[in-house]
Amino acid sequence: MDLKTYLIVLPGVFLAGLVDSIGGGGGLISIPAYLMAGLPPHLAIGTNKLSAGFGTMLSTWRFYRKGLMDLKLALPSIVCAFAGSAIGSRMSMIVDESILEKVMYVILPIAAIAVLNKDAFSDRTESEELPRKKIVIISCIAALIIGCYDGFYGPGTGSFLIIAFTVLAKMDVTRANAQAKAINVTSNITSMAVFLMGGQVILALGLAAAAFNMLGNYIGSSLAIKNGAKITRPVIIIVLVLLFVNVITGM
Repeated sequence: MDLKTYLIVLPGVFLAGLVDSIGGGGGLISIPAYLMAGLPPHLAIGTNKLSAGFGTMLSTWRFYRKGLMDLKLALPSIVCAFAGSAIGSRMSMIVDESILEKVMYVILPIAAIAVLNKDAFSDRTESEELPRKKIVIISCIAALIIGCYDGFYGPGTGSFLIIAFTVLAKMDVTRANAQAKAINVTSNITSMAVFLMGGQVILALGLAAAAFNMLGNYIGSSLAIKNGAKITRPVIIIVLVLLFVNVITGM
């Protein structure tokens, strides 16, 4: 790794951490940064898992410390996300990616409409949310389906989780972000361990990138906690646009 590699990767992972902590989808920025620096795809993904894992842990901790994370709700969602991810990973080995591309052409416009609908995607009080049992059921179903997507493909997972928790479970945007982080941090740590054991991580670069990603997550989580939907919605729209560009250019 030379200086040029660090100069390309570090600003990219900082921006990725900032975006990811607010609305998800940081991988759409960080993975291209690693690839632009010349890393082969598997090393790029593995090293990104290391840097993103640390960043997401910090962001998750900040949401938890602010009392925005419901652990009793998060735990069953995490279990469902693990199951979905396992199914998705298996499907990725036997299903052609072109099928997912066709599905994404349908999912992305629907997700964009949901985010642009101010009545559906807005800050709410807890009294305006659905009954807790319904929230648990919806959260688990969303975690299972989106976890499956994460195992199959992945980019934008955090954004889709926030949309599902906000639009379907009618959760407050900031609390929905916190619940999404609980699922994301678990999948990130698991993936990071797998790539580390497989020797697909450049430790020196990954740890340096982790510091910059954590800084981005720290600033971004502060903005998300303070501003709620005012900042989360625009960031998610940007993520959806990036994901759409990623799909039409060949994924």
